[in-house]
Amino acid sequence: MLISRGKQRFLTILTYVVLLGFSVYCLFPFLWMVVTSLKPDAEIRTVDPSFWISSPTFKHFDNVLNNSKFLTFFKNSLMIATITTVASLLISIFTGYALSRYGRFKGVKLFSVAMLLSQMIPGVLLLIPLYLVMKNLGLINSYASLILAYTTFTVPLCTFMMKSFFDSIPVEMEESAEIDGCTRVGIIFRILLPVSLPSLVATSLFAFLNAWNEFMFGFVFINDEAHRTLTPGISLFKGLYQTDWGSLMASSVLSVLPIVILFVFLQKFLVEGMTAGAVKG
Repeated sequence: MLISRGKQRFLTILTYVVLLGFSVYCLFPFLWMVVTSLKPDAEIRTVDPSFWISSPTFKHFDNVLNNSKFLTFFKNSLMIATITTVASLLISIFTGYALSRYGRFKGVKLFSVAMLLSQMIPGVLLLIPLYLVMKNLGLINSYASLILAYTTFTVPLCTFMMKSFFDSIPVEMEESAEIDGCTRVGIIFRILLPVSLPSLVATSLFAFLNAWNEFMFGFVFINDEAHRTLTPGISLFKGLYQTDWGSLMASSVLSVLPIVILFVFLQKFLVEGMTAGAVKG
């Protein structure tokens, strides 16, 4: 059944209007955060809040950058998230390859099920046991405690992401490399990884975001400002009796910007990586 040109044009316009509405709905909290960070205190605390700013100011950004430990928190989060990403990626590459190529073995299947079940356990249930473990190991108030915790919770899903991509690569490529004398590790680094860049980027972004945005372990394991990460650090702008909303929003904007930049430049690889391993008709 053919659709008339006028009706097709109407459906196209309606589709774009709906998508635009969803985009505004999703972006509005971020835009409100930006607007609030640029408002003076009088406009923030008014009983009739408005989206428009009559007297824009960068006072809150100046307070965050020069009168707080925000840059220290930012540096700590960047370092911890980067190390967590590298560690999670290295582990998930080998583990995902093992699950993909040796999944027929009983022990590998049990390991895969165990990793899947581990994702069903809320992290808050393991908070006290992990705190006691870190305390006994002398890792409280150290970067190592967060890196170990973040890597532990990030590796399972990263592993399944890499496994789905390795499943889509023909085994014949590896057999040809083996005939040429390539070792198993050489096959992974010389054959598989060069063609898995989109999947690697998607997996890396997931691991980085998981470590960058985490609050609970960073709040509990770290008690000194020298090792504090970004999300618990931002919460310090909220006091017991008063909240500095301007500085809170300004610090939130600054913490979101690196993620936005990453997604802008890596969007192509992210979409390709998230669809890697899908069934193709």
